[in-house]
Amino acid sequence: MKKLLATVALALMSQPAFAEDAPRWSLAIHGGAGTLDPKAMTPEKRAAYEADLQRALDAGSKILAEGGAAMDAIKAAIVIMEDSPLFNAGKGAVFTWDGTNELDASIMDGRDRSAGAVAGVKTVKNPILLADTVRTHSEHVFLVGKGAEDFAVSKGFAVTPPEYFATQARREALERLKAERLSALDVDHKFGTVGAVALDQSGNMAAGTSTGGMTGKRWGRVGDAPVIGAGTYADNRACAVSATGWGEYFLRVGVAHEICARLRVQRETLPRQMGIGDPHRSPTPMSHYYQLLAISDQSAADAVMADVASLGGDGGVILVTPEGHAIFSFNTTGMYRGRATSAGVNEVAIFGGEEKASMTPDH
Repeated sequence: MKKLLATVALALMSQPAFAEDAPRWSLAIHGGAGTLDPKAMTPEKRAAYEADLQRALDAGSKILAEGGAAMDAIKAAIVIMEDSPLFNAGKGAVFTWDGTNELDASIMDGRDRSAGAVAGVKTVKNPILLADTVRTHSEHVFLVGKGAEDFAVSKGFAVTPPEYFATQARREALERLKAERLSALDVDHKFGTVGAVALDQSGNMAAGTSTGGMTGKRWGRVGDAPVIGAGTYADNRACAVSATGWGEYFLRVGVAHEICARLRVQRETLPRQMGIGDPHRSPTPMSHYYQLLAISDQSAADAVMADVASLGGDGGVILVTPEGHAIFSFNTTGMYRGRATSAGVNEVAIFGGEEKASMTPDH
């Protein structure tokens, strides 16, 4: 234990600190994970991805820095990525086998664990906003297909024509899949699902995820992104998670809920293990407790992603915790991602190991 704490302290020593009484906020975003080849990433293409990731990060950060709600921050970030043709969500979504764009999204509030989700919608520009409307203006959690579209119209959503979502690059991917009898993984080297998680200054957390699914999907296939507990989960007691990857495996593991459950148990047991609040033991500095939590949280996320890999799946997750830790975990060569915190961290990255700053605020 002493060796671990010493290692953690050294790693975090030079990072920006949160004052004990300062309001804290944290935001993480993703734009998909997968087999990304640095050699195939031109400077122009990289700059385009980084610019849109930064725009999404800035939109959410501004809301949080001004004292806004985590829910509003994640919606602002996700809408920007849904509106970008670079990601597989909203405009730029992949094509189904039948040549349509079918969109899925989910959102969850960590305050009361209220949630909303939609799947298989074709006429809604920003599915994340429809998912939130399901959460706030219906007695349901999950709506699909035409029913979800009818609900959208009843709540004032404009009907978006199919040509809005279509891009030439996605159409060519479908054509190649059919012509060469490939799988979706052969033409989609990354899972372009987008998502965001946030902690606001009031200590509330939220998570959201939006996707177009997999190229050539058939028979109404739905992955993990719109499924509460698989692709999205938020609980103020533990964390907020958004996932991206091979949905069939994330569904089987229940990735988002599994991570939050592990983090909740850590917060229930670690203080006792460290003697915090025990008058008969030497007091443990709270800074050590927060540092150990950060390492434990990262390990828990990595362990769940290792479980996904053991079944044959790949992808990644983003999460934030009540302490303001903004964490990434992925078992692919890259994940489009970004994070910002009130401690001064603000960065975007694509390939593994590109982060310039610690994930963890030094308490």
